[in-house]
Amino acid sequence: MISIDRDDPARGDVHLLLSEHLADMYATSPAESVHALDHSALSSPAITFWTAREDGNLMGCGALKILDSPSGPPVHGEIKSMRTTASARGRGVATLMLRHIVDDARARNLQRLYLETGTEDYFAPARRLYARNGFTECPPFASYTLDPNSVFMELRL
Repeated sequence: MISIDRDDPARGDVHLLLSEHLADMYATSPAESVHALDHSALSSPAITFWTAREDGNLMGCGALKILDSPSGPPVHGEIKSMRTTASARGRGVATLMLRHIVDDARARNLQRLYLETGTEDYFAPARRLYARNGFTECPPFASYTLDPNSVFMELRL
């Protein structure tokens, strides 16, 4: 059974997965269009980080970053660092992680979830995953700007 729990982005196997993730992002997108976070940035208090494991084996990770609210409690979040291991691909791990993050955002009474992903073919499976789960394209959010290498998506909760 696959379990999803809060975890430490600096944990050995997680750090390796995140390093692989960053390497793939820089291999597929221009440096100025890479918005992936390293393990230290994912340790920010504004970010909740989870891993998916089966029998203790890492299968994937994902994070929810709370976006600043100018007044009052936070109402928007951003999905960060969605990644599955090569051995977990095609097993529904990404869908489980995404649903976990969405459920957590709803429990926090967030109104919208955002994400940024790439336009290259490499990112097509991710874009399909998000679209299947109700995300639609939107303009840049937070501090993002228009970028031909980025697709911005949102889900109203």
